[in-house]
Amino acid sequence: MDKELYSRQLYVLGLHAMQRIQEAKVLLCGLQGLGAEVAKNLVLMGVGSLTLHDPRPTCWADLAAQVVVLTDSKLEDQLKVGTFCHKHGVYFLMAETRGLVGRLFCDLGEDFTVVDPTEAEPMTAAIQDISQGSPGIVTLRGGTKRHSFYDGDLVIFSDIEGMVELNSDSPQPVHVQKDGSLEIGDTTTFSRYLRGGVVTEVKRPKTVRHKPLDIALLQPHVVTQNTQEVQRAHCLHQAFRALHMFQQLHGRLPKPWDPDDAETVVGLAQDLEPLKGTKEEPLDGSLLRTIALSSAGSLSPMAAILGGVAAQEVLKAISKKFMPLDQWLYFDALECLPEDEKLLPSPEDCHPRNCRYDGQIAVFGTGLQEKLSYQHYLLVGAGAIGCEMLKGFALVGLGVRANGGVTVADMDHIERSNLSRQFLFRPKDIGRPKAEVASAAARCLNPHLQVTPYTHPLDPTTEDIYDDSFFSRVDGVVAALDSFQARHYVAARCTHYLKPLLEAGTQGTLGSASVFVPHVTESYKGPASASASQDSDAPYPVCTLRHFPSTVEHSLQWAQDEFEGLFRLSAENINCYQQTCNSLLGMDRIRTQALLQQVMGVLRMRPRTWRNCVEWALGHWQLCFHDSIVELLRLFPSDKVLADGTLFWSGSKNCPHPLQFDPNQDMHFLYVLAAANLYARMHGLPGSQSQTELRELLKLLLEPGSTPQNLFSAEFGQEQSEELKETLDNWSKGPPLKPVLFGKDDDGNFHMDFVVAATHLRCQNYGILPVNHARIKQIMGRIIPAIATSTSVVAGLLGLELYKVVSGPRPRGAFRHSYLHLAENHFIRSAPSAPAIQSFQRLKWTCWDRLKVHAGQPERTLESLLAHLQEEHGLKVEMLLHDQALLYSSGWPFEKQAQHLCLRVTELVQQVTGWKPKPGLRVLVLELSCEGEEDEMVFPPLHYEL
Repeated sequence: MDKELYSRQLYVLGLHAMQRIQEAKVLLCGLQGLGAEVAKNLVLMGVGSLTLHDPRPTCWADLAAQVVVLTDSKLEDQLKVGTFCHKHGVYFLMAETRGLVGRLFCDLGEDFTVVDPTEAEPMTAAIQDISQGSPGIVTLRGGTKRHSFYDGDLVIFSDIEGMVELNSDSPQPVHVQKDGSLEIGDTTTFSRYLRGGVVTEVKRPKTVRHKPLDIALLQPHVVTQNTQEVQRAHCLHQAFRALHMFQQLHGRLPKPWDPDDAETVVGLAQDLEPLKGTKEEPLDGSLLRTIALSSAGSLSPMAAILGGVAAQEVLKAISKKFMPLDQWLYFDALECLPEDEKLLPSPEDCHPRNCRYDGQIAVFGTGLQEKLSYQHYLLVGAGAIGCEMLKGFALVGLGVRANGGVTVADMDHIERSNLSRQFLFRPKDIGRPKAEVASAAARCLNPHLQVTPYTHPLDPTTEDIYDDSFFSRVDGVVAALDSFQARHYVAARCTHYLKPLLEAGTQGTLGSASVFVPHVTESYKGPASASASQDSDAPYPVCTLRHFPSTVEHSLQWAQDEFEGLFRLSAENINCYQQTCNSLLGMDRIRTQALLQQVMGVLRMRPRTWRNCVEWALGHWQLCFHDSIVELLRLFPSDKVLADGTLFWSGSKNCPHPLQFDPNQDMHFLYVLAAANLYARMHGLPGSQSQTELRELLKLLLEPGSTPQNLFSAEFGQEQSEELKETLDNWSKGPPLKPVLFGKDDDGNFHMDFVVAATHLRCQNYGILPVNHARIKQIMGRIIPAIATSTSVVAGLLGLELYKVVSGPRPRGAFRHSYLHLAENHFIRSAPSAPAIQSFQRLKWTCWDRLKVHAGQPERTLESLLAHLQEEHGLKVEMLLHDQALLYSSGWPFEKQAQHLCLRVTELVQQVTGWKPKPGLRVLVLELSCEGEEDEMVFPPLHYEL
C-alpha cells in the first residue's frame, strides 16, 4: 500500500479497512453525471478493481453533470439486478437523481457484519495498578473523567509487567465501579503487578439485515433525522415510483416544465398502493408536481452529493467499516427553485438547445444560465474542496463569458498525498503550484471557463494585491480552506466588501457547507473553540516537558525538541562558534552544561566512522531514558511526601522509572538506528540502513568492559572549564556541520522514526499510553483526516447554494447550512440565522452595515466629520481609531484636541500612523466609540469614502 498517497485517508479508515478496499471488485453500471461521480470517488480512494458499464452514447445533457448506479435504467432492470445480487450475496447499491431530487438504496444482504461500526478510536487507558483479589480491581491513570468504559465492555490487556497472566488477545468483560476503576475476574493466584500495561476496548461487530429491492420498494426503511421528514421522504419515494411508471409507459421522462406530463405523474403517484407499515396520509400534490416538472434535468451539484454518499456506501460494504444506510436515503433541494410561481421557467425556456448546459437548463431555464455565465467568483484554496468546486464551476458554466470568470488563489504546491483527493492533479504535477495546475485542468473540462490563478496568499500582507479594485470585480467568494484563522480573515473581507461567502470544510467523514449573504443571513463566525485548539501554538511549560509529562502530547513535544536540539541547533551553534571564535564558556554552569549536551552529546571528539555515530546514539539513549530518570528520582524519590501529607508523585505527576537498553525491543533499536543516521548526516558521514549490521555492532558495544573511551558523563563543574574549552575547540575543527531540518513526509529519512521512538520511550519512562506512528505524524503535522467522499458532498452542497445566490434576491429561508456525518448517516440542513440587530440612539445596524461618509471636495476636517456623525446619527464620538491607532479622544487636553480637529482626516491619519494611501484606495476604514454606549457594543465601521 502506498501509505504516503493514502495518508489522510488512513487516518479515517484505518489500515485493515484500506486493505479490504484495495482487494475489492466493484461493478458500476450507468455513467451519466452520477455514475461518473461515483467512479471518480472510488478511484481516488483506491478500490482494487472497478468495472464500468454503460452502452449508451453520451448526449449533450450529460455534460451538465459529467466528469447508479443504474441511473436512468428501467425499474424492471433494477429489480432484476437487485434480485440477482441479493440471491448470490453480492452487495447492491442503486442511486438516482432527477433534477433537484435524488435517492440512494442500499442492500447488503440479510446477514451483513459491520466489523468497525463507528469512526471513534477504541477506548484505551493506561493502567496505574491491579490488585490481587477476587475480584481484581484495575485502577486507571489520569482520573475517571478521562475514560468512558461501560459495564459489560469487552477489553483486552497488554504490555503489563508482573501480572503477565492478564496479557492476552482474548477479550474479557469488565464491571465499572463508581470511582471509574474496573472490576475484573479472580486475580488471587496471579503474579504481583509491577508496572505498565494498557487496557483497550474491543469494538463489538454489528449485524445488519437488509431486504431486497422488490420488498423494500413497498416496505421502505428511510433514513431521516426527525419525524417531520418521514412523510416528505415517503412522498419522494412514491414520486420516484411514479416517474419510473411514466418512463415505462411513454419511453421517456416528463418534458421539462410541461404541466400535462406533470399532472400525469401526480395521478400515477396518487393511484399507487399505500406503502406497508406507514401511516396512510395523502401525498403532497404540490410537491409531486414540482418534482415532475423539474425531473428531466441533470445537475452537477446533485450528482456530486449523491455520488459522494453512494461511493461512501460502496466503501462501507467492501471495508465493513461504519454502519451502512438502512436502506433508503432521499435528498431534495427544491428550495433552489423560485418561491414565486411567476418566476418559474416555462417549457419554451427549458427546451433543449443541444448545448452542454441542457441538463441544467431543463431545471432552471435559460435565465439562470445567462446569469451564471457573467459571474466572477474568487475561489480561495485549490485543495480537495477547491478542486471539486472548480469542476463544479466548469460544469455549471460559471464565468464562461468575457466579463465573467474565476480567480483561484492558493500559494501551496502539490504533494503526493494530495493525489488521493485532489483529482485535478496528477503525479507529474507534484511540486507545481496548485492554483496554476488546477486552473489549467478546469479549462480542460470546459474550454470556455475564464480562470486566472493567483499564487499569492490571501491575508493582511497582500491587501495591495487583493485590493478595492480587485474585490469590486468579484461577485462572490468561495472559501475552501483548512485553517480557521484563514477562514476568519476571508470572511472579514467578504463582510467588508459586502460579498456573499460560500464556505465548506471536512474532517474525516464529517462535513459542513454554509452560505453567508449580505443583509440576509448572519456573517461567518466559525467554531471559536475549534479555531483556538487548531491554530494555537501555545507551548507547554518547560518543567512539564522536561520532568513531569503526563500526556502523549507532552512526550511528543519533548521528542520534537530533542530532534531540534540534537540535529539542528547543535550544528548551528558549532558553526557559529567556528565563524566567530567566541568563547561560549562565559555562561553559567547550567547553560554551559545544556550547550555541551546539545552540541557534543556524549562524545569528546567528532565522530569519524559509522561506529562512532552508533556509540553516540547508544550513549544518548542511556543519558535520556536511564541516567536522567535515575537523577530525577534521586531528587524526588517515588515515596516523597509533601508538607500537606500528599505524595509528590500523584495527580497529574506520573512517577517515572528508568529503562534498561534492550536491542530486542523495537523502539530501543529504532531510536539508536534513527539517531545514529541523523548524527552521521549532520557530520557528513555515510549512515547505514542495515538492521543486521547494527545488531552485530550493538552486540560488541554492549559486551561487558567494552564501553568506548570517548563516552563521558554529561555532568560538568566550573573547575573543568579548561577541559571543556579544549573539547569544544576540538569539536570546532573541521568542516562546518550540516543542520538537519525536520520533514514529516519522507518516511525514509529517519526524521519521523526518531520522533516516534523517542516519544514511545518517554511514554514508557512515565507510564503514559503511547500512540502509533500515524497518530504521531498527524499531531506533528496538524494533519486533518480527509477522504474524497466527504469532499464531493460538501462541494455539491455549496453548488446548490451558488444557484440561489446567483439567481437573485432570495428570502433567508431559501438558504441552507448543511452538516453531514457519513459514518453515522446524519444529514442535517437548516436555514441560517438572521443577522443580529443592534441599536443606539437613532441608529440601527447589523454586521453588514457601515456608516458611510464622503470625504468631499475639499476634504473634511476631523471636526467636520465628528459634527456630521452627531448631526446625522446622534453619535457623540468619544474615540476614533484607524488600525488601533488613536486619532481622537474626548479625554485629551483641549490643546491636543484642537490640534487634531483642524486637520483633514487623511492628513491626520498620515501624521499619527505614518500611513500613506495606496493607489486605487477608495475607502478609509475607521472605528469609533461613543458617549453612552453599553459594554461590548460594537458600532458599525465608518467608511470614509475618498
